Amino acid sequence: MDTIPAPVIRLEHISKSFGPVKANQDISLDIRSGQIKALLGENGAGKSTLMSILAGRLQPDSGQILVDGEQTAIRSTLIAHRLGIGMVYQHFMLVEAMTVAENVLLGQSPRWWLPPSKMLEQVAALAGRFGLAIDPAARVSELSMGERQRVEILKLLHRRSRILIFDEPTAVLTPQEIDQLFEALRQMAGQQKAIVFISHKLDEVMALADEITILRKGAVVAEMKAGEVQSKADLALKMVGREVVLQVERPPVESRQLMLRIDGLSGSGLKGIDLQVRQGEILGLVGVAGNGQKALVETVCGLRRPESGTVRILGLDWEQFYARHSWDGNLIYIPEDRRGLATCLNMTLTENFLLTTRKGFSVGPWLLRSKAEDKARLLMQEFDVQPSDPKLQARQLSGGNLQKLVLAREFFRRPRLIVAEQPTQGLDIGATEDIWQVLLKARQRAGIILVTGDLNEALALSDRIAVMFGGRIMDTFDIADSQRVASIGLLMAGITEDSEPASGIEKDAGKNHPG
Repeated sequence: MDTIPAPVIRLEHISKSFGPVKANQDISLDIRSGQIKALLGENGAGKSTLMSILAGRLQPDSGQILVDGEQTAIRSTLIAHRLGIGMVYQHFMLVEAMTVAENVLLGQSPRWWLPPSKMLEQVAALAGRFGLAIDPAARVSELSMGERQRVEILKLLHRRSRILIFDEPTAVLTPQEIDQLFEALRQMAGQQKAIVFISHKLDEVMALADEITILRKGAVVAEMKAGEVQSKADLALKMVGREVVLQVERPPVESRQLMLRIDGLSGSGLKGIDLQVRQGEILGLVGVAGNGQKALVETVCGLRRPESGTVRILGLDWEQFYARHSWDGNLIYIPEDRRGLATCLNMTLTENFLLTTRKGFSVGPWLLRSKAEDKARLLMQEFDVQPSDPKLQARQLSGGNLQKLVLAREFFRRPRLIVAEQPTQGLDIGATEDIWQVLLKARQRAGIILVTGDLNEALALSDRIAVMFGGRIMDTFDIADSQRVASIGLLMAGITEDSEPASGIEKDAGKNHPG
């Protein structure tokens, strides 16, 4: 019989509330050296709050923490660091004006000053050792979301903490990067590190964890060894409280008028982009982060002026569209950065709702705030935003619930063209299923560009797929073309059927679409 090691960390009867929101309710659990413990739960279940208490960012309302058997008050992140507790947060905490190396070594160097060349060498070696490819000299402001996540992981690896907490670390990683991260986590556990892996992804938990603790509505509802799990369906039922299958019916919708046409778009890293999106279809735009998706999205959504080529939106050229478009019945943008570009964390949910809808609640100079608050409350209930109180500040919502608020706000605008950038990133399986249904229903009225790093999501929802690499559209094809679907992985690596890196790319992504 295997000896169960004593816990390096024990949480006893931890509770934490934010006003009316009970984030943690009487939670007790053990964290052991050499073990990977998964905290599984839907958005808002209290996973991140509980680990933020352990990491010293938050203080519990009640309960205690034992470190190596001794009651310990972790009143700050500095105390947590001294105890060997490190955490990679779901939302990045990086200095954008600094380089990758400077961020990784910030506050961690054993000397007052390191020559820049030594800093670069240290971080390059660390990144290479764990297979986390990144340029240590690059500025964080120039990095994609996936690359920024790698910087956060490198910060933790450099600190060599003995209790390592990862808060949804795979949300912006490619499948290959996820495999590399998992291998690194297993190596660390093999060196007797205690690993806590916060997730809502059932496949990841089953592939990685030694122990699983499931939270729902702030409380522990189940604890088990990974070997005791009977099925993903059983885990989902415990996590969400209802049966979830994550399978959607995608009934055919007639492809109608052209909503977006791009011809020869170049500049800002883009190279001769040709693309068409019609009402009644979802075009899945896939590729490894940093291959031009961001520049393309920002151009379509008015954040970046086209340098060359033409962009026509809802029948108008780019300049005309953005000179005269109204607040509703036009284009909506669901950005990847839900806590920065999409919302203002220090504003109330009503105020965030009004960010893009205020013209619908204005009479002359007057803002009909109470009417907007009532509508926001109804939409939050319809989209299952928890808690559904529009008077709360945005920072009081979990990432998943904040995303649902953004979706509720934007779909209220009755869009005809939708650009959805990683719309389910960080969402639990139940919320993901809900968002998939919203997008499929919306395509009856609108054309949709779905920018996603999740190939399963792209294949489940899209009518056509466009693959990007190096600022180009490598290929665009119908989802029913199984041979070309099978080539997506190669195309994402810049390899065409003749096994050579792409140079001259086939024009007109829309030519594979009838009409």
